[in-house]
Amino acid sequence: MNSILRKSILGIAGLTVAGGLAAGPLNHDTTTPVRDTAVTTQTGKLDTTTLIPHGVQGTQSHIDLDDEQTTNVKAIIAATKKAGMDERAAVVSIATALQESKLENLGHLGDRNDHDSQGLFQQRPSSGWGTVEQITDPEYSTTAFLTGLKQVDGWRDMPLTDAAQTVQVSAYPDHYAQWEQQAADLVAQHWNS
Repeated sequence: MNSILRKSILGIAGLTVAGGLAAGPLNHDTTTPVRDTAVTTQTGKLDTTTLIPHGVQGTQSHIDLDDEQTTNVKAIIAATKKAGMDERAAVVSIATALQESKLENLGHLGDRNDHDSQGLFQQRPSSGWGTVEQITDPEYSTTAFLTGLKQVDGWRDMPLTDAAQTVQVSAYPDHYAQWEQQAADLVAQHWNS
């Protein structure tokens, strides 16, 4: 079956997979305009309260990032801007990647892996997210995630965990919420840098 037909069938079927595995992208429309949502403070940083419009849900987690993880944060922000999306989309993306991979661009982990899930967002080639080479490219994988996010009606008005879950289809849908504060802090720190 050719890849265009396969992607069409996956998109129409709305393939979802249980067990914490990501669904394939919903389609490839990238026409959503940028909408300014964040306020810049006098220090030039974004105000994190505008990046978290619903407030954080539950106990928040935090990890210290190494250089590779920080580079991946910057790549997610750059891809978000390139896709014409706003700071809130970057917060949702970074929180999702924090939950899925701790911002590490993971290759195949064998038995410790969810089937063929790989990359920052633990996307699956077998679910139509792209090739292994594509989904382990931070720009590509972020753009694929954002393409799915754009298809979620009202994602900007949803709590972060609901928006992320609609794209990712995780067996643990509430786990994205724990990363919202750190994701907002990272966007505030790196959006204008």
